[in-house]
Amino acid sequence: MKTILHTADSRGQADHGWLKVNHTFSFANYYDPERIRFGTLRVLNDDTIGPGEGFGTHPHDNMEIITIPLYGDLEHKDSMGNSGIITQGEIQVMSAGTGIEHSEFNANSDKEVKVLQIWIYPNQQNVKPRYDQLSFKDLEKENELFQIVSPNPDDEGSWIHQKAWFHMGNLKTGWSGKYNFKGNNHGVYVFVIEGNVSIENQDLQKRDGLGVYETNSINLEVKSDAHILIMEIPMDLN
Repeated sequence: MKTILHTADSRGQADHGWLKVNHTFSFANYYDPERIRFGTLRVLNDDTIGPGEGFGTHPHDNMEIITIPLYGDLEHKDSMGNSGIITQGEIQVMSAGTGIEHSEFNANSDKEVKVLQIWIYPNQQNVKPRYDQLSFKDLEKENELFQIVSPNPDDEGSWIHQKAWFHMGNLKTGWSGKYNFKGNNHGVYVFVIEGNVSIENQDLQKRDGLGVYETNSINLEVKSDAHILIMEIPMDLN
């Protein structure tokens, strides 16, 4: 088993006034050759967008883009004709494929919006762009991990063009369990949104991340009430 720890305070930071962002991996003006990606996980941005502010229309292609609001409401419009608001308890998934353009704005004029934006390299190039938005409140299980993303359209949650599985959990102090990998030569990246978690005896605090690979399972123990995201992804680009 191998691990790589990214503490919250080691992330790349940028303050644009209207946008405050923490980059787990190299992005925009933040570059660290040791932090380009973890397997097929390319981007993990922890964004805070000011009231009424946002990203104007911009393009993407050949990337699976997952957006998870943690607080507030995010307004979305894209070149596929989709428009609407995603909020806490929902997830948005886009397969950029051959190319899309979209914009993202804080839908509120009186409060910030906090979102995680995640990019995954796809296992198919130049697919037809697609959009999905759903609430995972019906999927959520008390004090258990629950699935929000998979490679399979018929599974719980949304799906992407990659052999990747995302699970979330709102877990109480004292919870312990094991996550078993679903694929060979996979890794998991665990991101602690809130709380304090121990993974294979590595203590993680709020906004810490831990990549684990060259194993087929991990053991987790919750030290204080925690909200976590587990991303299982292939370690090789293909």
